[in-house]
Amino acid sequence: MPRNTHHVVPNSDGGWDLKKGGGERSVKHFDLKQDAVDFGRKVSINQGSEFVIHKKDGTIQNSDSHGRDSCPPRDTK
Repeated sequence: MPRNTHHVVPNSDGGWDLKKGGGERSVKHFDLKQDAVDFGRKVSINQGSEFVIHKKDGTIQNSDSHGRDSCPPRDTK
């Protein structure tokens, strides 16, 4: 079963895009990364998806799971 994801990625023409995982087109474009992260986090929480933030070079900076995690952390008790 494929994961439902949203990604904040750099746009080659400048700024930042919010994209749905596996999608070619952006959901929305932003001039500032923080604006893209704030909007993307709300969308991800609303849709219960994995939220992935990328660096300017395209590598992953951070990710948060807002849905059912297929690999939840084990309890340390």
